[in-house]
Amino acid sequence: MVSIARGWTCRSRRLLSIFMIGGVLLVLPGATPAAESPAPGDTEARLQRLEAEIARLQQELAAMRERGTSSEGAQVKELEQQVETLSKELERTRIGPAAQPAAAASVHGLGPAASKVYGVERGVSIGGYGEVLYTDPDSRLDDGSAGGEKATLDLVRGVFYFGYKFNDTILFNSELEIEHATTGEGAEERGEVSLEFAYLDFRIREGFNVRAGLVLVPVGLVNERHEPPIYLGAKRPEVERLLLPSTWRENGAGIFGDLGPVAYRVYLVAGLNAAGFTAEGIREGRQQGSQSLAEDLALTGRLDWTIRPGLLVGASAFVGDSGQGAETPAGDGIGGRIELWDLHAEWTWRGLQVRGVATGTRIADVEAINLANGLAGDAGVGEVIRGGYAEVGYDVLAPFTLDPELIPYVRYEELNTQQRVPAGFTANPASDRRVLTYGIAYKPIPQVVVKVDFQDTRDEAGTGLDEFHAALGFLF
Repeated sequence: MVSIARGWTCRSRRLLSIFMIGGVLLVLPGATPAAESPAPGDTEARLQRLEAEIARLQQELAAMRERGTSSEGAQVKELEQQVETLSKELERTRIGPAAQPAAAASVHGLGPAASKVYGVERGVSIGGYGEVLYTDPDSRLDDGSAGGEKATLDLVRGVFYFGYKFNDTILFNSELEIEHATTGEGAEERGEVSLEFAYLDFRIREGFNVRAGLVLVPVGLVNERHEPPIYLGAKRPEVERLLLPSTWRENGAGIFGDLGPVAYRVYLVAGLNAAGFTAEGIREGRQQGSQSLAEDLALTGRLDWTIRPGLLVGASAFVGDSGQGAETPAGDGIGGRIELWDLHAEWTWRGLQVRGVATGTRIADVEAINLANGLAGDAGVGEVIRGGYAEVGYDVLAPFTLDPELIPYVRYEELNTQQRVPAGFTANPASDRRVLTYGIAYKPIPQVVVKVDFQDTRDEAGTGLDEFHAALGFLF
């Protein structure tokens, strides 16, 4: 561990900040949704009741102050607190659902901020999240050669959720992401603005609903719940970033629902595009809903079982061709069938947080894909990709208080994007890696987190680069 810290300067101890913004969704008619929202008339009646109660308490306060009896001092203070609390509630009710706090829990697999629209009565919902990340790499690779990487301080993403609840059965939800603080030309061409999802929900009943639009592919533990306070680590797990890979979204439609302790989501979406596959895997084959080629479609689904509160196990899959009409130089068609799966579990109990993911991907017609993509030697796409991680954290303040939280954590990952390669190709030893991350997260409140950790990366080529991270994130 001493070697991991080598080369890091005092600037590595700085903590940073993150921005987040909430969630929104929509739904269809002719249905009985899981929860009925109050009618507009109910809101008006609530406003009148709050105004009347505040007026009554203020009159009582004025009378006490006029009497000036010292024995009533405690009662005066209590009434003042009641008036302040009711006044805040009145203001929230007047402004409407868009000003309500972010949801405290996920709905239909989304993060708390992304779930916010489900709690509004009608109209607009606004939320979001953000994160700033400081990265200080070691000056040397594991083999002793110069690393060549410089320390960076990055507004990784600022994300806004905009939603609209048309009625009790139709919802719209969207996530607009700004990466790396800016977009532009030349030297400023660093980030991008993109939609992470934008879809309509048609809520029929709790166990059966319809979703259509740009949807998140329901794999792993991070792709759908990627708000920084929700997961441990200053950076997302490498397995979930590269192999699954987050944030993965695509145009499509499907069904979802909750059947007691079991939740499911199944979508038909545009498939991956093998033209983007590399030795690093399928990540660059994501089409992201931008003029997605749809010669080949894919079926993706997920099943989660909440065995008891705090204990969840599940599995997901993504299956479909990825050739998208491409051909080899000889004119042969490319199927490029993808079979991706993952098994996942998480357990929270009295301050303990445990997570685990195992995943694998099998790619067909890899020789043809490599030929079409101009890849040879150890730069070819692997036929089999494997990986997984286990993570544990414990809130050392849990025996004493709910807030704040102080969570030391450790995560171990193994991943290999060239677990098996076709004949005539070789596996790059750098593709077979192990990542150990250990650090601490501090949450003054559940919506805000500060994380500091070290990441020790090793590979079979000896080119692993260790890094120090500090991050600050929030959601609302």
